[in-house]
Amino acid sequence: MAISCIPTCQFALTKPKNEFINQPHPLSLFSKCASLRELKQIQAYTIKTNLHNDISVLTKLINFCTRYPTTSSMDHAHHLFDKMLDKDIVLFNIMARGYARSNSPYLVFSLFAQVLCSGLLPDDYTFSSLLKACAGSKALEEGRQLHCFAIKLGFGHNIYICPTLINMYAACNDMNAARGVFDGMEEPCIVSYNAIITGYARSSQPNEALSLFRELQASNLEPTDVTMLSIIMSCALLGALDLGRWIHEYVKKKGFDKFVKVNTALIDMYAKCGSIVDAISIFEGMRVRDTQAWSAMIVAYATHGDGLKAISMFEEMKKAGVRPDEITFLGLLYACSHAGLVEEGRGYFYSMYKNHGMTPGIKHYGCMVDLLGRTGRLDEAYKFIDELAIKPTPILWRTLLSACSNHGNVDLAKRVIERIFELDDSHGGDYVILSNLCARLGRWEDVNRLRKLMKDRGVVKVPGCSSVEVNNVVHEFFSGDGVHSISVELRRALDELIQEIKLAGYVPDTSLVYHADMEEEAKELVLRYHSEKLAMAFGLLNTPPGTTIRVVKNLRICGDCHNAAKLISLIFGRQIVIRDVQRFHRFEDGQCSCCDFW
Repeated sequence: MAISCIPTCQFALTKPKNEFINQPHPLSLFSKCASLRELKQIQAYTIKTNLHNDISVLTKLINFCTRYPTTSSMDHAHHLFDKMLDKDIVLFNIMARGYARSNSPYLVFSLFAQVLCSGLLPDDYTFSSLLKACAGSKALEEGRQLHCFAIKLGFGHNIYICPTLINMYAACNDMNAARGVFDGMEEPCIVSYNAIITGYARSSQPNEALSLFRELQASNLEPTDVTMLSIIMSCALLGALDLGRWIHEYVKKKGFDKFVKVNTALIDMYAKCGSIVDAISIFEGMRVRDTQAWSAMIVAYATHGDGLKAISMFEEMKKAGVRPDEITFLGLLYACSHAGLVEEGRGYFYSMYKNHGMTPGIKHYGCMVDLLGRTGRLDEAYKFIDELAIKPTPILWRTLLSACSNHGNVDLAKRVIERIFELDDSHGGDYVILSNLCARLGRWEDVNRLRKLMKDRGVVKVPGCSSVEVNNVVHEFFSGDGVHSISVELRRALDELIQEIKLAGYVPDTSLVYHADMEEEAKELVLRYHSEKLAMAFGLLNTPPGTTIRVVKNLRICGDCHNAAKLISLIFGRQIVIRDVQRFHRFEDGQCSCCDFW
């Protein structure tokens, strides 16, 4: 053994009792203990020295087990805890903290029930650890019961418990309850602000997060690096580049740019806001680049359609001696998928567990299905999903359904949607994809059947929504707004825009409007008022010539809007960046960065 305490322990075990006087006290050995095996040797030593029932020794043993909890160490800690005669709440708090950090946080609840039956009352540290366990196991009902119990014991406004309550409700997707706790605090601390801001950011409510950040700035509290991580994430969700640049300046002013995680978040933010140049600048300026920073840059190149650069970045990462992680490979697979690099993608996927000992996750499987589907290998993709060792999720099948639509394979699409409906029949997009595919092929009976099915099941189609940032304000548009919107000026501008690009060769692709009984003129109007076109027209109308127009869309960009964007970029000399649900499209001089492969 390399640890010096082990030979001492082993020597002590062979000594007669009257010779233990000169041996070290067990408490002095814990500082050198490094593993559960060594801990058990110390425990054996305590038995030989008749100290195995000493409360301070047992507390040290349990504390060591819970410091870096594993299944084995927590089982051993639980065993020790059960053997103790004089338990106190401090000892339970140590157990609760360990379970909250472990892979099985829910196991603490049965232990807590035993503690209550023994007559012990929890304190504020108890509730903090238990609420963290609820957050880790998404146990909302248990969390609510703990909240009521805390109020009953007078801890409802405790400065330590409120942030963990907010975090628990946010982790369980109940932001209304989280906000209720926050609003009920007389003087919220920075930890509480961080908890609620992070909750809003992670639940994709960036405007609420930014509003609270402004409130925080007006208070006498100072934000921390944790605050900035959530605010940067919120800017990324909005795709608000100007706001993101202002946040970046704020980060530099406050000195938060010394944190690697903050710089990594900035890389991700700039990439998602459509400025790969700014993302590269942040990366190249970093003195320390960890795995997350390299991965963020690889993902940035992948989402911007530069698959070869993403692969090149991975090679640089290996030369720098930085170990890849699951996100690194996710970026590589995404890059291969959007560049049609099938063999390269296969190589990276299988190298995850062959060369790096990683188990692929559901997102890695999704990238492989997408890679095979995009390149027309639909049967191979179906077999890949069907033979997975894990149960496929609806998202995997939806990825294949989209590929079937793109390649016009209606028979396979019908088989795929049946597999989806076995798992989830409430997603409107599934019906729409198959319905549109059937309409393109003139199978109107199937179209009518799917529409009736949607109506009977109460399934609704998600409307297309696009946003564009102008003068630090994000403006949202929904498909159809051009017909019903009060903005007559915007509608007139879009009508004129369409006429202008028609002179340059634009022909509305009315085959994308799947209604058999609709006239061509009506179909053209439906296409004209797609949300991306409204956002582009608004950007042209309200920004100076030469300004880049950045649009964020909640769905996949349609082929007609894609063609229109190319011509708009050519005629008006504008760079147009559209971030849809899958990737970035950068339009310039009549060309798109995706090379029409998306």
